[in-house]
Amino acid sequence: MQPCSSIPAEGWTALTVDSEQAIPLYDVDTIRRIETDAFARLPSFELMSRAGGAAAGWLAQHVPQGLLLFLAGPGNNGGDALVAATRLHQTGRAVLVWLAADPARMPADATRAWQDASAAGVPMQTVPAMAAWPEGMTAIVDGLLGIGLNRPAGGTIAAWIERLAQAPAPIFALDIPSGLFADTGAGAPAVRACRTLTFLGAKPGLLTLDGRDCAGNVDIAPLGLDYPPAHTPRAWVNGPSLFRHALPARRHAANKGTFGSLAIIGGNTGMTGAPLLGARAAQCLGAGKVHIGFLAPSAPAIDPLHPELMLHPLSDLAPGAMSALVIGPGMGTDPGARKALAQWLEDAGRCASPPALALDADALNLLAADAGLAATLSASGLPRIMTPHPLEAARLLGSTVAAVQGDRLASADALAAQWQAVVVLKGSGTVIAAPGTPACAINPTGNAALASAGTGDVLAGMAGALLAQDMPPLQAAQAAVWIHGRAADLLVANGAGPAGLTASELCLPARSILNALLRAEAG
Repeated sequence: MQPCSSIPAEGWTALTVDSEQAIPLYDVDTIRRIETDAFARLPSFELMSRAGGAAAGWLAQHVPQGLLLFLAGPGNNGGDALVAATRLHQTGRAVLVWLAADPARMPADATRAWQDASAAGVPMQTVPAMAAWPEGMTAIVDGLLGIGLNRPAGGTIAAWIERLAQAPAPIFALDIPSGLFADTGAGAPAVRACRTLTFLGAKPGLLTLDGRDCAGNVDIAPLGLDYPPAHTPRAWVNGPSLFRHALPARRHAANKGTFGSLAIIGGNTGMTGAPLLGARAAQCLGAGKVHIGFLAPSAPAIDPLHPELMLHPLSDLAPGAMSALVIGPGMGTDPGARKALAQWLEDAGRCASPPALALDADALNLLAADAGLAATLSASGLPRIMTPHPLEAARLLGSTVAAVQGDRLASADALAAQWQAVVVLKGSGTVIAAPGTPACAINPTGNAALASAGTGDVLAGMAGALLAQDMPPLQAAQAAVWIHGRAADLLVANGAGPAGLTASELCLPARSILNALLRAEAG
């Protein structure tokens, strides 16, 4: 993958969801190593000076004229805020610094930033968290805490974070919203900013769990150092740069057989809509032929909205005729469902050309509860994607939802290793991990509109369609997740949601997004 290109010393670049270059994400330990390397080569205070200078230019671009209130905490994040306030004050911008720290106890570089601000005449006050907000305030700059946080904020800083929850102006965060864990995205409590300027490199926590709600739009300021840093990232931002090369080409001489046959297995009594949603999505994402194998004895014989779909009793289908399988939507967990899953895993594993597999919903619950089924899956050797939400992931790991969400990247990696599958750990900032792959991917697309019944079935169908078209499981998962979320983003941008958006509505915009990607690839 081609990493993002260099950026000027006091410049920044937006973290965009459709970047043509791969965007790396670095954990705190790696950022500290980058800082240590820089401190060995640069004069004292130089890195803070660059951070404050970048922040000043960034704020000048994004915040309209009016008073800028800077909240400066006790560490180097507070020093960055002080430098930015001083630079803007020197240009004639109205600024006010509220210190949430004792300047005599700040680190050396932050102390110098405070001294420089004092010498420049920057208005500064040490105020309690209950102080009245100043009049005429255009924005608040969060410089309370940086990336070193390893436990929930407490004391004075926690009081400030709570106060900022009712702030009367937009909040702009420096490096990371205060209280947010840079590695995991946990934030309790944490500042909710409309925009964040993160230094040296983006952090995983900005994009997953609470990160997207807390960080808002993210910009990256490398501070004049080589970008991307010459260090292994913890993760990548999921986007076309990761999967575009594997998208299925659409050649004039192709026929429906070229793009594979997909079977979606599920739809027990009362749940026949789930595989229908997946099948419709699969059709829109280019699968050549789409079948549904229903477990319910009274399942529909035709889909009147998509009569091109082929609907069958499960006993009428055979895995050997399929390029890919999606198993699980609406499947249920009764003995009949367990028997069907075992049979299909065994039969698929014996095929001369084994189909690729996407496991979702009840298939995951059955596997988590039954060691025999898990052994059958392992013995099948089928290339596979698994798409758990946090509760399903906890069952698969024998863990708890709290543990899974406490470190979503580590949980996805553990699932991938344990189940030898490409894992899609769903949620805000969906994580895609593969066994033996050191850096997972975090998805930046999607929104609260996806918190609706059936959207997971649609995602499973999209992944199955791409598997049927011979995409490798990792790239199929990355593409399906990105397209699925991007479809929701486009719908919301056009006013269809987030409230009330239905899973079915995702299919047509997803088709448009895939074709736009294919046109760009062909060009």
